Amino acid sequence: MRRRDLLASMVAMCAMPMGLRSARAQPSALPVIGYLGSESPERYASRLGAFAEGLAETGYVEGRDLSMLFRWADGHYRQLPALAKELAAAGVTVLVAPGGAEVALAAKAATSTIPIVFELGGDPVALGLVNSLARPGGNMTGVTSLSVEVSRKRLEFMRELFPQAKLFAVAANPTSPTVKSQLTNLDAAAATLGVELRVLNANHSDAFEELFTATRDMGAGGLVFTSDPYFAYRSRRLAELAAQHGVATITQSRDFPLAGGLMSYGGDFLQSHRHTGIYAGRILKGEKPADLPVQRVTKVELFINLKAAQALGLSVPPALLSSADMVIE
Repeated sequence: MRRRDLLASMVAMCAMPMGLRSARAQPSALPVIGYLGSESPERYASRLGAFAEGLAETGYVEGRDLSMLFRWADGHYRQLPALAKELAAAGVTVLVAPGGAEVALAAKAATSTIPIVFELGGDPVALGLVNSLARPGGNMTGVTSLSVEVSRKRLEFMRELFPQAKLFAVAANPTSPTVKSQLTNLDAAAATLGVELRVLNANHSDAFEELFTATRDMGAGGLVFTSDPYFAYRSRRLAELAAQHGVATITQSRDFPLAGGLMSYGGDFLQSHRHTGIYAGRILKGEKPADLPVQRVTKVELFINLKAAQALGLSVPPALLSSADMVIE
């Protein structure tokens, strides 16, 4: 099947009323993938398409070779543990937990027997999900990218844009399981660069505007976002606020500059979700999570939006432009 057809099928399935999805997800002849999402099908759309591609690479197509049972938290992350338990209680064949550490931890707490495939940007060993990357052990394996590890690079790129700036703001989600390690890395980078950081906390969309007004009012060179799924899935709103308040901003997700924001630097989420689909398919074929090494997606993308830079009155250094994976003009 073509990618467009796979995506249309997957999103249509997600959009079904809960009762219909539950009924369709449990025919006796087909294995069932339980899919735990922190947001909504619409916010996951491109990622669902990549996941379907990965499944198809192993010979599985939803509706033909397997059924899917979805649970969505719609941005209310505290609901994730209960939703994960619902999927486990439904007796799914494989539980897929993509979209960050919060989702993976909720899945881990829900079952120690059902195979789990996670996708996140942090270190699954440090989070206690697996024993090691090479030998996960237990019932979990999955895919990790470098989004969390490269938070400090975002500060370095911002300093290239503002070499005279002595102060930068950092947006952080205080409830994130990876926020402490990211802020430690950013503090180390700031000391090397000789700049000061001011951390601004936000864990709900009502606090987003304050991030930009506070950055502007303190006279910071720009705003650097830590890696966090809650921020990544709201890239369009963040791009709107950055333009509205005239604040130079860099985030983890390519969706931000594609929506009109200035820059992004982070892991390739389409590749990581495709690998998640491949692992789910391999487990359906009989492989054990304990025997499947955690995959590291090492590709990191730098996107720069020149139109946004022009609106901010910025001239992007040629060296920074040459480093970009995509320059949006």
